[in-house]
Amino acid sequence: MLTSITDGILCCLTGKAASLVMPVDSSEPADTFEFVEVKPGRVLRVRHIMPERRAPVVTEEDQVKEPEQEKGSGNSNNSSSVHCKRKITVYRNGQLVIENLGDVLHSEIVQCQNGDLEPCSTVEVELADYKEVPTSPEPKPSPPLSMVGEQKPAPPPRRRRRKPKRMVMIDSEREISSCKGTHSDVALFFVHGVGGSLDIWGSQLDFFSRLGYEIIAPDLAGHGASTAPHIAAAYTFYALAEDMRAIFKKYARKRNILIGHSYGVSFCTFLAHEYPDQVHKVVMINGGGPTALEPSLCSIFQLPSCVLHCLSPCLAWSFLKAGFAHQGAKEKQLLKQGNAFNVNPFVLRAMMSGQYWPEGDEVYHAELTVPILLVHGMYDKFVPIDEDQRMAEILLFAFLKVIEEGSHMVMMECPDTVNTLLHEFFLWEPDMSKKNAAKTDPDKTVIVNGVVAQTPKPNKPMDK
Repeated sequence: MLTSITDGILCCLTGKAASLVMPVDSSEPADTFEFVEVKPGRVLRVRHIMPERRAPVVTEEDQVKEPEQEKGSGNSNNSSSVHCKRKITVYRNGQLVIENLGDVLHSEIVQCQNGDLEPCSTVEVELADYKEVPTSPEPKPSPPLSMVGEQKPAPPPRRRRRKPKRMVMIDSEREISSCKGTHSDVALFFVHGVGGSLDIWGSQLDFFSRLGYEIIAPDLAGHGASTAPHIAAAYTFYALAEDMRAIFKKYARKRNILIGHSYGVSFCTFLAHEYPDQVHKVVMINGGGPTALEPSLCSIFQLPSCVLHCLSPCLAWSFLKAGFAHQGAKEKQLLKQGNAFNVNPFVLRAMMSGQYWPEGDEVYHAELTVPILLVHGMYDKFVPIDEDQRMAEILLFAFLKVIEEGSHMVMMECPDTVNTLLHEFFLWEPDMSKKNAAKTDPDKTVIVNGVVAQTPKPNKPMDK
């Protein structure tokens, strides 16, 4: 504590930032780490785990088989084609109308709590499950006029037709399949958030690497062992998103699964929107609602870097209390092993001030057609559960799972639960036997938290 205050005073007097915080020693094998120069002088540390797979023996009989019937290649998968169709309309008064016109997916993913597997209902983007209200109150019939002679009743008042400000039509076919560790065309990307490093994914990286998955986990700029430029422009959302684009383009396979935590969810959303054909599934862990990013002007992180350096012990303690459901010796050790919240105050301040992304609004998220798993820790003090519920309502194919014993760092607190849940989602594929052709009822409108959505009426009830 005294050392931190002394360094902060020297920082204020000299006008120079304190020395960069280096990561703790890692016990992981050095051959799994790579350093990628995404831009001149901008180097990111990446942990790349490439499983060893034997080359398949291809016979003459195998060469004439269909690709989906090939055996031993590791790439075969029985994919299901899903019709993704929805109409997104934004009106001038700010009202958002979403019409789901395509297929509806039903999840068979189990809910995991404390390592036990229990069936759980799924929150789906089927807004017909919510309370239905009419678009406007029906006019009350006027009483008959008792007048001499026959008179025609007055015509009903005309409704003023609203003019949309913006309209987006999504109409595409998406192939969704089970992604196993034995499939050589599958890659997992893990993206951490502010103040973290790739080390927070330690349990997940070990678990899925043992299952044979190829894994890519980068350190964001200024975090972990990546370089930390001393310029605020290096930590804007757009600069970091371009870093993730470079990493994705370098390591991407045919079917890629993105797993993001907190601020890292925004970068996964960006990549899924930019590369819809390559991103197969997405996992959002405590990522918040589908709102555009805008930095807070009244945040403590707007203070000078030297002041933040003095307050770093208090900030670390606050993060421990808010990020974990329990604050014991185990959580402190996890925080140290994960190298979380161990960044330079200048980097921390620049990261919080650079969270400006006006394009990432509700319409941007509604345009995603990739299946998405939302994982939320019940005791998360950074992200309220209402935000993840809102995200599930906006997304086309989303499944929300709540882990009761977890908080913001749920993947470190409940690693077995999270690993099992993620693996179930990777292996999940839609059951097309429940595919239901439906037609939109124009008179039926659903309003959910200010969002109006017209949803197809199913011909027969579906099993939840």
